[in-house]
Amino acid sequence: MAYIQLSDIGITGVVTAVPKNKINNNDLTTEFGEKHIHKFIKTTGVQTRRVAAEHQTAADLGVAAAYELLQQKGISQEEIGALVFASHGPDYKRPATAHVLQKRLCLPEHCACFDISLGCSAFVYGTQILGGLMQTSDIQKALLIVGDTNSKLVNPKDESMVLLTGDAGSAILLEKKKGSKISAELVSNGEKYKTVIVPAGGMRNLHAKDQEMTFSDGYDRTLYNLFMDGFGVFEYTIREVPRILKDYIARENKKIGEYDYYVMHQANQYILQQLSKRVKLDPKKMLYSIQDYGNTSSASVPLTLCKYFGKEEEGEVSVLMSGFGVGLSCGVMSTCLNKKDIFPIIESDDYFKEGIINGGVGAVLGFVPQMLVLFLL
Repeated sequence: MAYIQLSDIGITGVVTAVPKNKINNNDLTTEFGEKHIHKFIKTTGVQTRRVAAEHQTAADLGVAAAYELLQQKGISQEEIGALVFASHGPDYKRPATAHVLQKRLCLPEHCACFDISLGCSAFVYGTQILGGLMQTSDIQKALLIVGDTNSKLVNPKDESMVLLTGDAGSAILLEKKKGSKISAELVSNGEKYKTVIVPAGGMRNLHAKDQEMTFSDGYDRTLYNLFMDGFGVFEYTIREVPRILKDYIARENKKIGEYDYYVMHQANQYILQQLSKRVKLDPKKMLYSIQDYGNTSSASVPLTLCKYFGKEEEGEVSVLMSGFGVGLSCGVMSTCLNKKDIFPIIESDDYFKEGIINGGVGAVLGFVPQMLVLFLL
């Protein structure tokens, strides 16, 4: 386990953006059956979800959130010294989405930009990586953008995932701030990498056949669709995550009741309830967003913060947070947040039209004339 302490680094702003397209699971009884829908909602808690438009990506939602954050905080782009995009939903295989975000947000050339390929634990891991970079450099302010549009990876017939998955993107401002402290514990279990996986599309299986087949859970998918071993995720969450949380709290020399609130990755309501019992979390301090937004992967923790504190003006709270899932990966983090730095959830359907590249790439991007000139010379 990697135990990390960041001194004089604080989270000083959080904004989350969701698509305007709101899906009510109760409206899908024709597709999946009334009995199944009611049972699913009762178990998972997911009543409504936000689903991205065809060309809308996590980066688009992150841009909307970042612009709102910079405006609310009164910060210019020139002040941002680093940008990290933490997600499993990049715009392209190359280049890193962080560089596209640098252009779109008009960030300066001296801004360090890179991606982190992580899902449910991305917020916790990303905060530690970016905070560590700041602590060993002259960077005063930095942006962490997390988000996923996993609805694009779900087979429409896969009722185990369709009704659960929501899309969102969050922008988080990290700042050097005297007296601030962020600590975390990071854990990975690569032995279980197949538990949550999209088997095709990467370099290992780039040109797999795009045909439906029946997976081990009885649902039909292609290898390009998202597969989740529900039992495997459940087992990891209720057996390993409580142990990791308890170990972290012990390292902090704290008691669980000393935290004002608990914000866990919004996997599903039943899993969170079981996790809460095993760690003996006060249910009154446990915050949920799963009912209104579904499982939003890397954005679920900051989204939950924005849902609960986005309209409050003042007051500092100590928050215990954890992200766990795909990898398998788990991160636990705690810090004090000022509620005035957490802003309301915004809606956006904007997308990067310039980024849609069809046909001959060279011609579209303007490379052909330059190459001709070189050959003529």
